[in-house]
Amino acid sequence: MPFTSEHEAIMDTIIARYPRSRSAIMPLLHLAQSVDGYVTPAAIEKIAAKLDLATAEVTAVSTFYTQYKSKPVGEYHVGVCINTLCAVMGGDAIYESVTEHLGINNHETTSDGKVSLERIECNAACDYAPVVMVNWEFYDNQTPQSVRDLVDSARAGTPTAPTRGPKTLRTWKQNSAVLAGISDGLAGEGVSAGEASKLGLNIATGKGGK
Repeated sequence: MPFTSEHEAIMDTIIARYPRSRSAIMPLLHLAQSVDGYVTPAAIEKIAAKLDLATAEVTAVSTFYTQYKSKPVGEYHVGVCINTLCAVMGGDAIYESVTEHLGINNHETTSDGKVSLERIECNAACDYAPVVMVNWEFYDNQTPQSVRDLVDSARAGTPTAPTRGPKTLRTWKQNSAVLAGISDGLAGEGVSAGEASKLGLNIATGKGGK
């Protein structure tokens, strides 16, 4: 999809936030994903032209970070953590269960375009292992059955709400816009840090810490 005049204005707003324009590469890549669902060659060229950079410089960033995709993903992109703690707590079993349930493997998408799957090395939420993320929203303390139910709800268009964060799961494109810095007005919804995450702080505070 070509960038519209509205997209151009958003790009200019994003770039203006930074003392050095090249610092806007990452949010602009997220913006590109909010338009097309992935980073297209045309988007790379557009970003490079906006920032007066070589396309290779933008490509280097888009291929380094795994949040940027070079081909379309599902409307709901499911990341199953299979790193050590999540794996031993059931992450491997979840991954095996959901691949069988959906009939797809790592970096593949269901035929209806609704759900894609990725093995994630770490979701940075070990205190709630095993953890699954959908469009970068947390689903804590998961089981094979809960994840099967989750992907079924997403395919039906009524996705289960995240464990933490907003009360409604937004689509991949919608959350890509948020990562670009475009507010969806949902930042204050739900729990951001649960009790498990605050345990150390609470212990320290109880002992006179600050």
